[in-house]
Amino acid sequence: MQAFWQRRRHGHGQQFGVIGLGRFGRSVCRTLKSMGCEVLGADKKEDLVAAIVEEGIVDHAVELDTTDPAALREAGFFEFETVIVAIGNYIEQSVITTLNLREANVPNIIAKASSDIHGRLLEKVGATRVVYPEKQMGEQLARSLVRPNIIERLEVDPENSIVEVKVPPAFVGKSIVDLKLRNEYGISVIAVGRPGSHFEINPNPTAPLEEGMMMWVIGSNDNLNRLMDLAQ
Repeated sequence: MQAFWQRRRHGHGQQFGVIGLGRFGRSVCRTLKSMGCEVLGADKKEDLVAAIVEEGIVDHAVELDTTDPAALREAGFFEFETVIVAIGNYIEQSVITTLNLREANVPNIIAKASSDIHGRLLEKVGATRVVYPEKQMGEQLARSLVRPNIIERLEVDPENSIVEVKVPPAFVGKSIVDLKLRNEYGISVIAVGRPGSHFEINPNPTAPLEEGMMMWVIGSNDNLNRLMDLAQ
């Protein structure tokens, strides 16, 4: 543990704390490590701590009761700029842990919620951001079933999104100017390209779209849905 904190003090890379090492927490740790970040993990279950250390997706992991502020302080979580509270199924533990981090003035606390009520509680005790992974995955699945031509959707906020879509057959041979997407639908094409190749950012609006191309489009969810209905 000492070597880990020595690296942190020298500022080598971004550092994150992840509390809760279930499936969601492990996924967060794995992704952060793959991006070159330093990660400290914690869970009250010994087997989860041992498993994540063996997998090598954290710099260090500790078994502790995160409802105890003294334990959090001793482990070093109060020194982080950002801590992810990935406890979803134990609401009391999740809320108390988040409160402990807020009272210790951790600047960024990202907390996982299992329900809307859970999320509101987390916000009230100081979470700076609340995420709903199960809800979001469910919404993404439902959207993919209704509109299979949408490959990926990134929510900018609750009302607006960026979507990756296959160029519909009706669009092939036409340019962005021809389609009048911005003027008539309030939607902007921000990139076009082919799978496996580099995308062209701010594409030439007069170049014809080709079969097999993908395009990234930004706009309100209502306008995007209207466009996708027309494109089917």
